[in-house]
Amino acid sequence: MAENPTFTICLMAIFFITRLASTLGKSKPWTGFLPPQIQTLDFARNLHVEPDAIKSVSSDYGNIVHENPAAVLYPSSIEDIRSLIKFSYNNYTPFTVAARGHGHSVGGQAMASNGVVVDMMSLRNHKNGTGITVSKCPSLGFYADVGGEQLWIDVLHSTMEHGFAPVSWTDYLYLSVGGTLSNAGISGTTFRYGPQISNVYEMDVVTGKGELVTCSSHTNSELFYAVLGGLGQFGIITRARIALEPAPKRVKWMRMLYSDFSAFTRDQERLISINGRKQKNALDYLEGSLLMAQGPPNNWRSSFFPSSDIPKIMSLVTQHAIIYCLEVAKYYDEGTRHTVDKDLQQLFKGLSFAAGFKYEKDVSFVDFLNRVRSGEQKLHSQGLWDVPHPWLNLFLPKSRILDFNKGVFHDLVLKRNITTGVVLFYPMNRKKWDDKMSAVIPEEDIFYTVGFLHSSGFNDWQAYDHQNKDILKFCDKAGIEIKQYLPRYSSNKEWINHFGSKWRNFRERKAQFDPKMMLSPGQRIFNDM
Repeated sequence: MAENPTFTICLMAIFFITRLASTLGKSKPWTGFLPPQIQTLDFARNLHVEPDAIKSVSSDYGNIVHENPAAVLYPSSIEDIRSLIKFSYNNYTPFTVAARGHGHSVGGQAMASNGVVVDMMSLRNHKNGTGITVSKCPSLGFYADVGGEQLWIDVLHSTMEHGFAPVSWTDYLYLSVGGTLSNAGISGTTFRYGPQISNVYEMDVVTGKGELVTCSSHTNSELFYAVLGGLGQFGIITRARIALEPAPKRVKWMRMLYSDFSAFTRDQERLISINGRKQKNALDYLEGSLLMAQGPPNNWRSSFFPSSDIPKIMSLVTQHAIIYCLEVAKYYDEGTRHTVDKDLQQLFKGLSFAAGFKYEKDVSFVDFLNRVRSGEQKLHSQGLWDVPHPWLNLFLPKSRILDFNKGVFHDLVLKRNITTGVVLFYPMNRKKWDDKMSAVIPEEDIFYTVGFLHSSGFNDWQAYDHQNKDILKFCDKAGIEIKQYLPRYSSNKEWINHFGSKWRNFRERKAQFDPKMMLSPGQRIFNDM
C-alpha cells in the first residue's frame, strides 16, 4: 500500500503540537516575548518566568534603573548559555540576552528588557561551571583558570591556598570575574600592575552567534581584545586565565592628609612614577580621596582613622573645606619585614602632607584586600546597602585636574553641599593599559580616576543624579576630555564620542561577533539606535 504523504505530514504536525502542548502544560505560565519553541529545548528546564525570578534580576546595585526580562536562565552548564544564544541567533526574531554576575552594575547595564537574563551565579552551584584551578606552565608561570561566574573573593582564597594571588584587584571583591573583565577592573593597584584586563592570558567566550571560542593574544586575538573592556557587547566570558604571583603575607597601610591640592597630586604622581613590577621599592597600592564636612572621615569603605583623632581631622576639614587623603600600601613577607619600614621612609622623603596627620596600620594581605567587606556588612545590618547608588566614575586627563578641582570640587560639589559619600581621586599610568582592548581612557600618559560613590534615599537620588549631570556639563563646557568608567549614555552620538578613534573598530567587532546585536542591551550602545 502506497504511503499518503499528506497523511504523514498531518501525523507529524499533530505529534509536534501535542508535544509542545504537553510541555506548555507542565511549565510555568509562559511569556509572549519569547518563541514558544524555546520550551522544547534542553536548557528550558533552567528557564524561569516566575515573578520572583523576574524581580531578582530587574534591578541592580544602582537601584535606579528597573527593567523586567521575559525570562531568567539559571544555567547548569556553559552549554546552556551557548544553546540559549544559538537559539536566539537562529530565530527569525532574535531576543536579547544579558549576563548578570553579582548584580553590581549601577545603571541597568546587565538588564535585558523583554529578553533573557543569564544568572551566571547559578554556575557556581554546578560542577559544570569552570570553578577555580591553579596551574603552572614554563611560558606563563603560575596562573588560575577561573570561571566567569566566580567572585574575586573566592579567587583570592583559592589561589592563596597555593601561596599565590592575582596582582590587580578591585576595591570590592564580591564582584564576578566576567563582570570586572567586561569593564576593566581598577583600584589602587592599577598604577603598577595595570587594570585586571591587563592580567589575563586567555579566555573562553560564548559569542553572539552562540559559538564557544577560546581566545588569547595569539589565538582569535580580535575576540580577545574586543571582550576585554568590551562592556559585554561581543560575548559572555565563561573562563579567564589570570596571571598569578607569589602572595605576600602582610601589608603596611597608610593614610596622609593634605590641605593643598597641588601638593597632594604632585606627591601622588611622584609615587606612581616608581611602577615597575620588579621594582622592590615601589608601592603596591595608591589611591586618594576627599574629606568634606558633609561626610565623616571614616566611611563604609574602611574605618581607618582612630576615633580619638576624628575631632582634630574635622577641625582641619572645617578650616580648609576640603582635605585630600593620600592612601598607600606596601606588601611584605618574612623576607622583607626587616626592610619594609626603611623602604617606606625613603619613599616618603620630601612628601608634603600636613604635619601630624600620617596614620598607619599593619594588617594581613587578605584583610587589606577585603577591607570593604566589613563596611558592607554594617550597611546591610542597618538596611542601608540596598538603596539607590547614583554613582559617577570618570577618567580625567592630568593636564586638567586643576580646572576640575576648582570647577567641580569647589564651585559645584562644595556649594551643593549634598555629597556625603566617598569621593575618590587618584592617578594611573597609561602605559599599563593595552590600547588594543576595548576599554577607553584619556590620551595622556598620566590620567586620574574620579569616583563619586553616592548613596541616597529612594526619594532624593535625583539630586545626586542632577549633580552628576552638571559635572558632565561643566567638563563639556570647559573642554575637559573626560571618559566615563562604567559609562552610561543615552544616545548614539554620546557613545561615538566616548569611543572616539576606537568607535569604528568597536562597531566592526560588534558586526563580527554579535551581528544581530543581541548581547548586553542594557548598555544601550546599539540597541537604542
